[in-house]
Amino acid sequence: METTSLPWDTQARYRLIEILALWEGRVAASQIGAVFDIGRQQSQKIIRKYRELAPNSLLYDESKKGFLPTEDFRPRFTLGRVEEYLHLQGANHELESPFAGLSLGAANTESLPMPNREISPQVVREIVKAARQGTRLEVNYASFSNPEGEDRVLVPHTLVFAAGRWHVRAFCEKHRQYRDFVLSRFRDVPEPCGTMLGKHDGTQDAEWHTQVEVRLIPDRRLPEVERSLIAHDYGMTNGELVLTCRGPLVLYALRELGLNPQHSEVNPRAQQVEIANREELTRWIRWD
Repeated sequence: METTSLPWDTQARYRLIEILALWEGRVAASQIGAVFDIGRQQSQKIIRKYRELAPNSLLYDESKKGFLPTEDFRPRFTLGRVEEYLHLQGANHELESPFAGLSLGAANTESLPMPNREISPQVVREIVKAARQGTRLEVNYASFSNPEGEDRVLVPHTLVFAAGRWHVRAFCEKHRQYRDFVLSRFRDVPEPCGTMLGKHDGTQDAEWHTQVEVRLIPDRRLPEVERSLIAHDYGMTNGELVLTCRGPLVLYALRELGLNPQHSEVNPRAQQVEIANREELTRWIRWD
């Protein structure tokens, strides 16, 4: 049976099953019911129908009260990419749009294909589990200072997509501070190593809970008529747009906007907007 011949809502439910199974390592009827606002019996029927279409893909585990992916599990309704899981997570904080992150596609639209960073499902599963349970992970992490990777102990709390890549915000026991760790740079599968030593979960990450305003205005080097056009493009009020984000994400926000700290070196028509409160942001980004 061709998967594309199924009704779109059925495909969306099967995609949710695959995303949860692959990236969390478990899917339960209660999860299907919560996202799609349907009863337990209907949710169980959806999982049963999926298993008929994809035999030997899911196996029920009584101890975990859910279905786990088998070694033969292969995505049929999804691409098996971490973006599907993480976008779904972001789209469902308030369960307003259960289909927003399921890559259903739409007619007469096109998106620019971007390179995929290699991210292991097993890595994501362990990070998600540790973040939910408040436990530590022993990881091997590669960086520019240690390209071959080095062992660290992290306490993760939040997955973040910013500046074109996914990373996890975590407390690093080596540096004794909260830092960002790119998911594609984890080597091997992280291993649980017990509960936190002290209080180092997300509630203690003061910088993470600091809201920072980034105030944008049209580039003042442009003629007034062009500044008015840009202000309209960005929906500015009185010639200014205020973006609010978490402190550690300010740098990523500026990168997403294509803002170069060396303002004078950038063509004003290429940059279009500039930061009106640069001095207030020095705590969050180095301009040199």
